[in-house]
Amino acid sequence: MSIIRTKRRSRCRWLCSREREGEYELVPAKLVQQLATGRRKTATARVFLRPGKGQITVNNRPFENYFVNESARAYVRQPLLAAELADRFDILILANGGGVTGQAGAARLGIARALIEFNSELRGKLKQLGLLTRDARAHERKKYGQKGARKRFQFSKR
Repeated sequence: MSIIRTKRRSRCRWLCSREREGEYELVPAKLVQQLATGRRKTATARVFLRPGKGQITVNNRPFENYFVNESARAYVRQPLLAAELADRFDILILANGGGVTGQAGAARLGIARALIEFNSELRGKLKQLGLLTRDARAHERKKYGQKGARKRFQFSKR
């Protein structure tokens, strides 16, 4: 963590007198990162985009260990490859709810939104590829008097 020297103003006479003498208080520097949220089905992913070497971490686990399926990993990487920024950012994803596919979709949307927060000129390219669209398909509820959401009980004429 880097430290930035700043002067803090206060109503306290003691601190103000120290400021006049030229003494400073150490305050931690702000971390430069973009934050975005993605959702898919019942899954939610908070995505933190930080300058780095392209390392992706999901829920404090390596990317390859969390998304075991290669198709899910490719799905999550789509926005980075489209923007050609795969090796410029370290990505921290905090995913919860849903299953593997839902979390992968949520992470994909979150990464795309974070990239736009980083550089708004990428919006046209990502939108054209459909990476900014929230997939609204979700589980349909079971209805009463039926076996499931759409399936009926077997019809009996008599």
